[in-house]
Amino acid sequence: MREDSEGRLAEEVQEREKRVHVQPMGILTVDASGAAARQESGDITWHEMVNAYRTKKILSGGLSGIERLDGGWVVAVVYYKDYRVLIPMEEMMINLEGDGRENSNTLNRQTRLANNMLGAELDFIIREMEEKSRSVVASRKEAMLRKRQQFYLGQQEGPPMIVPGRVVEARVIAVAQKAVRLEVFGVECSLKARDMSWEWMADANEKFSIGDVVSVMMKKISGDSIENLKVEVSAKEAKTNVNKENLMRLRRQGKYVGKITDVFKGTYFIQLDCRVNAVAHSCNTASLPGQGDEVGFLVTRINDEREVAEGIITRIIKRK
Repeated sequence: MREDSEGRLAEEVQEREKRVHVQPMGILTVDASGAAARQESGDITWHEMVNAYRTKKILSGGLSGIERLDGGWVVAVVYYKDYRVLIPMEEMMINLEGDGRENSNTLNRQTRLANNMLGAELDFIIREMEEKSRSVVASRKEAMLRKRQQFYLGQQEGPPMIVPGRVVEARVIAVAQKAVRLEVFGVECSLKARDMSWEWMADANEKFSIGDVVSVMMKKISGDSIENLKVEVSAKEAKTNVNKENLMRLRRQGKYVGKITDVFKGTYFIQLDCRVNAVAHSCNTASLPGQGDEVGFLVTRINDEREVAEGIITRIIKRK
């Protein structure tokens, strides 16, 4: 059934590409016969893609759009060099866990998350190609499953390459204010902003962007099959804890400048300019500060256990 669906999609893509495809006239060269020679710059790339299709090689490209085709198919548009590659939404293998829309239509949920991933680098394996229209249909799911097998389950000749405790690189594929979505060698996971850095931040977008590559510590790998493999990672644990080091340099009754990253039940969470996390339970100001405001902070206690400076907000230096 899935092969029939993919075949129909491939045919529809071919027809659509035929309507917009214009064959180049080529470059008129000066030679004895005055003949025109066609030198298509994309030929090398096309042959590269043909070889990848035959060998099932994993390719990568930037997610540049989400489209709904005439037949109702929703596809992700990925560009591999100069060529459009269409990935059906059901072949995107987007992790829907924890998106908070469990009662919504699955396709709508996938499309919404895919929109947030625009600009991300995606792996894919080509499933269908048509030379005349130069149309290509691919699967991200197949590429992700291949990477899971290779890096998490291992090959016959050796143990898995990714195990708990190892530091690996991950792609940033979406960023929200309080969370970052990562793709870690074929497995998607969502990480809270506080687990991305030792330093508190008001908005993860200030430090991370789609397309970034970050190092993460592999904490846990679970799942009873390659399809439902899950990982837990920490980006901050892959880095040196500069907050802890800088905390030791502060002095009680010292006054410092910082920015409020969050306010919760009367408690202010602050990132000091000296790269130290701080907490204030009271303010000696005429009006209450808010998230994003730059404030003056008086240290009353160094809390080694929680690795924070505790104190009082003494003034509002600049409103957001």
